[in-house]
Amino acid sequence: MRRADRFQYFLDYFTTNFPEPKTELAYGNPYELIVAVVLSAQCTDKRVNQVMPALLEQFPTAAHLGAAAAEDIFPFIRSVSYPNNKAKHLAGLGRMLTQDFGGEVPSQIDELQRLPGVGRKTANVVASVIYNQPAMAVDTHVFRVSHRIGLVPKTATTPLAVEKALVRHIPQAAIAKAHHWLILHGRYICVARTPKCNICPLAPSCAYFEKTFGKALAYEPIPTA
Repeated sequence: MRRADRFQYFLDYFTTNFPEPKTELAYGNPYELIVAVVLSAQCTDKRVNQVMPALLEQFPTAAHLGAAAAEDIFPFIRSVSYPNNKAKHLAGLGRMLTQDFGGEVPSQIDELQRLPGVGRKTANVVASVIYNQPAMAVDTHVFRVSHRIGLVPKTATTPLAVEKALVRHIPQAAIAKAHHWLILHGRYICVARTPKCNICPLAPSCAYFEKTFGKALAYEPIPTA
């Protein structure tokens, strides 16, 4: 199957069956989302959602966060991965949001990446989720799934290369949604160690399925709703 056909199958399935995907991070405004995304690096959304309420009660705005020291923030996030570094990042993020951006979360990728703890992936998440920009955030799920099902070439060995390969073939209006589709598919179906090919709706168009089981075993996807 040609790569273009794999993309079309992927887009057709999710557009029909999951037209409005959402992040699983709980948030109420742009400030809360960027804090949650910083905390979510190499950590589950479930864990982040557990620590956020107490953190936000103590530091409800960027100004409150920026006025705190990393030592003040650490007790609220001790159960997430790398809490020491993330506490320092959040303190710096709060200060920069307050001092440089008037307490508002910027919408531009380059401005977002100036913030402590915010790399390209986090910036793309915020830009797409909050500002509905055609930004493709590439995390471990997106990287793995896009390679496994054959959406990107093997030569796309970095997150940026995967991002460029994906946005080249996905209509601009669908890029923000496709980010969620790939993440959720990787989180629940196309998992890292033992992908659930027996229930995967993308199996008929999947390069991994074809290589592992052969075309003869391909089957019809889960019926559309």
